Amino acid sequence: MAAAAAGQRPGTAAAGEASSPQWALPEHRRERAAAGLRDGEDAPVRPLCKPRGICSRAYFLVLMVFVHLYLGNVLALLLFVHYSNGDESTDPGPQRRAQGPGPAPTLGPLARLEGIKVGHERKVQLVTDRDHFIRTLSLKPLLFEIPGFLTDEECRLIIQLAQLKGLQRSQILPTEEYEEAMSTMQVSQLDLFQLLDQNHDGRLQLREVLAQTRLGNGRWMTPENIQEMYAAIKADPDGDGVLSLQEFSNMDLRDFHKYMRSHKAESSELVRNSHHTWLYQGEGAHHVMRAIRQRVLRLTRLSPEIVELSEPLQVVRYGEGGHYHAHVDSGPVYPETICSHTKLVANESVPFETSCRYMTVLFYLNNVTGGGETVFPVADNRTYDEMSLIQDDVDLRDTRRHCDKGNLRVKPQQGTAVFWYNYLPDGQGWVGDVDDYSLHGGCLVTRGTKWIANNWINVDPSRARQALFQQEMARLAREGGADSQPEWALDRAYRDTRVEL
Repeated sequence: MAAAAAGQRPGTAAAGEASSPQWALPEHRRERAAAGLRDGEDAPVRPLCKPRGICSRAYFLVLMVFVHLYLGNVLALLLFVHYSNGDESTDPGPQRRAQGPGPAPTLGPLARLEGIKVGHERKVQLVTDRDHFIRTLSLKPLLFEIPGFLTDEECRLIIQLAQLKGLQRSQILPTEEYEEAMSTMQVSQLDLFQLLDQNHDGRLQLREVLAQTRLGNGRWMTPENIQEMYAAIKADPDGDGVLSLQEFSNMDLRDFHKYMRSHKAESSELVRNSHHTWLYQGEGAHHVMRAIRQRVLRLTRLSPEIVELSEPLQVVRYGEGGHYHAHVDSGPVYPETICSHTKLVANESVPFETSCRYMTVLFYLNNVTGGGETVFPVADNRTYDEMSLIQDDVDLRDTRRHCDKGNLRVKPQQGTAVFWYNYLPDGQGWVGDVDDYSLHGGCLVTRGTKWIANNWINVDPSRARQALFQQEMARLAREGGADSQPEWALDRAYRDTRVEL
């Protein structure tokens, strides 16, 4: 599995039933419509999530830096963002809009399949010689399954190409960069406590700490990890796992840093335990890779420009003991962030970038002997509350221990594809809020090896910026050929290999 935060980038139409997309106007978007914003016109940049959702600004910035920073540094960063947000009603749009060589064309609405109801099936023709059936697995997120999307031969070829190219570890343990960052962070213990104390009861429960501190020194933090740390640095004298303001004030964060430095994370303790590589799918790629991209184009019913300018195919191998804790594949665009793909042409300078993935198309490349399901912990829940993900000793995000408690699990079947939308519609045919219900993870592989591949479809929540990106990429292609395409789409290292069906 892959995510915005942890899915690393390399180097840094219609077919079947042509049901028209239907756009509902969510309650929280009615003010935009009332303001008279027309189709194609950008609204001011705004947070794309509920304040405490899975992609809240505080949590999002944690994911951007937590692999390289320790707990104290990240809390300080969160506090900095918390106090420097300012008045979010101020329109930052003029500062964030890209300065292109001319007005970018207006893009049409994004295609979006209808779920109808869980279990609904429709027939589509994605290749000339056979029919496929799309089955709705959930409505929140909008999630579908397509058995036989890839043939067994195609699955084996993808694995062979990945092995020939070579795979790298998906998560690298943090370096000593935190030392430099730590020296720049100065914040009071009281401010840190107030930031963490989400229910404002003057006490820090374990789940409050875990909700903001997903990672330690590159590892997944569990309630037991936190309690062990408390005991080691004598932060919790009564051992009840709850810190009062006085206990928190008495804690020396330098002791925490020393403790974490002395406990190196094992691979089983990482947020993501897998290996991956990227396979180019653009012009000149292996004919099977090109055929799969064209099949995805027909499946998604998106414009060729959007699909062709999206990320290459990521191939992932999970060995026995491999896993990926629950995450979302996309991040919202705040004033501090920009999409990784449109950053290449946007005339903007921001501290963080994120993967803006409108859709995820995931392929299972083999049958897994034991475990390895894809879990959607809160699929089709009536409501979403991030704090409810952690109850007592059960953390629904923990895919090593609690996958069986998730609402929906998809068993790997060779050739099957599942796809879902990472964003809700905005009511105007474009990208809206990040869908909290798209939270998903890779369950522990208990026996054998699991191979998957991901096709992510990149769309910038800023319609104008996405249009400018497509316009600029078309210009570069005309003037400079394929070598002028984005760096992350230039991964052709495997092209000299000769592997045929």
